Amino acid sequence: MSLPDWIGYCTNVHAGANLAETEANLQEHAVRVRQMISPRQPMGVGLWLSAMTAKELRDGERLTRFRSFLNENQLIPYTLNGFPYGNFHQAVVKHAVYEPTWIDPLRLQYTLDLAYVLDQLLPPGEEGSISTLPIAWGNPPLSEEAWSAAVANLVKLANELARIEQSTGRLIYVCIEPEPGCAIDTTADMIAFFQNRLFPAGDPAQLARYIRVCHDVCHAAVMCEDQSSVLSQYAAAGIGVGKVQISSAIEVDFKSLSEDEREAAIQRLMQFAEDRYLHQTMVETAAGERTLVEDLPEVLNALEGTPDGIWRIHFHMPIYIDAFGPLRTTQGAILDLLRQRELLAPIKHFEVETYAWTVLPPELRQEELAAGIATEIDWLKQQLR
Repeated sequence: MSLPDWIGYCTNVHAGANLAETEANLQEHAVRVRQMISPRQPMGVGLWLSAMTAKELRDGERLTRFRSFLNENQLIPYTLNGFPYGNFHQAVVKHAVYEPTWIDPLRLQYTLDLAYVLDQLLPPGEEGSISTLPIAWGNPPLSEEAWSAAVANLVKLANELARIEQSTGRLIYVCIEPEPGCAIDTTADMIAFFQNRLFPAGDPAQLARYIRVCHDVCHAAVMCEDQSSVLSQYAAAGIGVGKVQISSAIEVDFKSLSEDEREAAIQRLMQFAEDRYLHQTMVETAAGERTLVEDLPEVLNALEGTPDGIWRIHFHMPIYIDAFGPLRTTQGAILDLLRQRELLAPIKHFEVETYAWTVLPPELRQEELAAGIATEIDWLKQQLR
C-alpha cells in the first residue's frame, strides 16, 4: 500500500505540562528524530498539549511564536492527542487520565481549545485530527443521564467543528479512542454508541464528518479483537476512522511455556507492574474464558499456582520488538491490520504511540530516546511499503 499522508509519533512520551516545557521537549527530542528519519523534509508529529498549554496557545502572540518555532524546525502537527488533560508524567496517573470525562464541560472546552490551535498551526489544505477518551472509565457503569450529557457535549463539538470548516475551510475531526475497561472498549461498543446514541442526537451526516474513531492497535489486541475485521466493521456501520495509533501490547502464552519458563515469565512481568500508568490485563484461561482485570499488579497479587492460558497486558511496547525472553508482544496484530490495504487507504493519519518508554525496564530502552522513536517509525514505514 502507499504511505498515508502523515506518519509520526505521539509526543505524550515527553513530560511537559506547559508551553515552555513542550517547546523544550520538541527541541530536544522531536528535532533529533526528524534529523534521523527525515533530514531533508518536514516530519509529522502527533502533539500532546495539556489543557494548560492549549489555553496558553489561545493567546495570539504565543500561538504565532509557537507556529514559527514548529516551522523553523520543520515539524508538522498533523494530529493532536487530546486524551490526557493534565500532567501525564506525574508519579501516579492511573485513572486520572480519564478525567475530566465527556460528561464534564471542561472536556468539551479543552477539545475546542485544541481544535482552535490545530486550525492555526496546520499548513493550508491539511486536515487535522484529535484523538480523545472513550467518554469515561467504565466502572461504575454510566447512568442514562451521564450518557446524554456526554452526547450533548459531542454534538456541541461537532457544531463548532462545522463552524470552523465553514469559516476557515479547515476540516478537523475528533476521534474517539476505545480503551480496555472504559465506557467504550470494543468495536461493538463504539458502533452501538454511534448508532444508538450519537447519530439520533443530531444530523447524522454532520456527526459522522466531525466525530470519528481513533483505532489503537494495542487496545484492540488486549480486548482480543480481530484486527483484520475492525476497519470493515466500522465501514459497514458508516463510521469513519480518522486516525490509527500504531501500538503494541505485551502477550504471554503460558500454555506454550515450560514450568520453568512460566515462572520466569511471572518474574519478568513484575518489572512491568509499575505505579504510573494503568495496565489493564485480559486473562484468558486454557478453556478460553476471558476476564479483563483492571491493573497488572492486581493480577499478579491474586495469582495462585501457575497460569496456563494467555495474558494480554496494556503496556505500550516499542513496536519493533516481537519477543523478549519468555514474553512476546502483539506486534502481529499490527501486521494483521496493515494487510487491510483498501480499508486503510482513506485514513490519512498514522501515529506511533509508545508513551511508556520512560517506565520500560532499562534493558529494553535505547540509549537515546530519539533513536528508539526513530527505529519505530522506520520499522512502520518498512511494513507499509
